[in-house]
Amino acid sequence: MLKTHQGRCHCGAVKFEADLDLAAGTGKCNCSICTKRRAWGAIVKPDAFRLIAGTEMLSDYQFGTLSGHHRFCRNCGCAPFGDGHVEEIGGDYVSIAVNCLDNVTPEELASAPVNYANGRDNLWWEKPAVTAYL
Repeated sequence: MLKTHQGRCHCGAVKFEADLDLAAGTGKCNCSICTKRRAWGAIVKPDAFRLIAGTEMLSDYQFGTLSGHHRFCRNCGCAPFGDGHVEEIGGDYVSIAVNCLDNVTPEELASAPVNYANGRDNLWWEKPAVTAYL
């Protein structure tokens, strides 16, 4: 069910809203940055995302193809969302850090389907052989 979720970084300086359906699926990846961050995300189109506060607190990290902006709060270091453009997933996107959502229950998180991507080997559409650590 589509729901408007509120989220924020750890210190609360960066706040956002996103219209998303966790039951439609979330994602975890074994690429270098997702593994190090232990990232768990849900992707939405930019029109389903609203940055409420903290634009001036955001820093940006890019690497590789520079197709993704890995945003993080420069105060607490938390990465509540990222954005970019990847043609293979439909173009412009915002990836919401599911664990930064404030109005989601543990039951909703536990029941959200997780899709795994093998970014480590650039086989994005394949599930990695081992996922327990993600």
